[in-house]
Amino acid sequence: MRTIVITGGTDGIGRALAATLLGRGDQVVIVGRNADKGQAFLDAAGSQGARGRAAFLQAELGLVSENERVLAWLRERFEALDGLVLGARHYRSTRRETSEGFEENFALFYLSRFVLGHGLVGLLEKGAKPVIVNLAGPGADLSVVRWDDLELRQAYHGGMALGQGGKLNDLLGVAFADAYPDGLTKYVLVHPGVVATSFSGTYDEATASGIETLRQAGKSVGESVRQILPRLDAPPPETLSAFIEERRISVADGSFDRAAAARLDALTRQVLAR
Repeated sequence: MRTIVITGGTDGIGRALAATLLGRGDQVVIVGRNADKGQAFLDAAGSQGARGRAAFLQAELGLVSENERVLAWLRERFEALDGLVLGARHYRSTRRETSEGFEENFALFYLSRFVLGHGLVGLLEKGAKPVIVNLAGPGADLSVVRWDDLELRQAYHGGMALGQGGKLNDLLGVAFADAYPDGLTKYVLVHPGVVATSFSGTYDEATASGIETLRQAGKSVGESVRQILPRLDAPPPETLSAFIEERRISVADGSFDRAAAARLDALTRQVLAR
């Protein structure tokens, strides 16, 4: 039995993945903001006789302090973890800052994944074939990163926020691999493609119309889970790898630049120190 933590696990791909893992006998912890959806997950697990292997932790992952609480909670309860799936994100058509003063997409889609990934290395290194699967969207060009305005104070656009966030997660994976070159934990970046999922977000009218089109055209969450599971169960032997749906892409080109990754890592640590 493996122990897997899934952020964004109360809905969409995360929820479907959690149900699949429970169904095959794994232990699953989902983390999300919605208490009702979390309880529904626990109730469903109970009806399937898997309640003892299911856990829900309510947390607002857009807050660094909440991520630190999640780390403390997991460390208190587990001696080892086998997998971490990073899936929480939320689209906003209008720029919004968290109570800690960070732009929300930057905080939820990037800072949370930075804090949890590095923070759980100790537990993951004690697991069997440990892996971090980051559902972000690898492959974009480095030009999407606004180095002088990472929190998009100027000319904000929700699509830009998510596009940059995906690239920041690419660089996070590169920096993670450089930080733990001799570790057991594999880091896998996965672009799940267009999936008919919940599309968590707060949309203006024009964007909402486009999202509905994507929802109608997207593949099922079940198909997405089928593509993600092999990355969780049998990641490549390299510390870092990347996939667009089922197709593996190179992490050796300029879009995964190690100098850029080191630059972002240093900037991130400065931001968190404040």
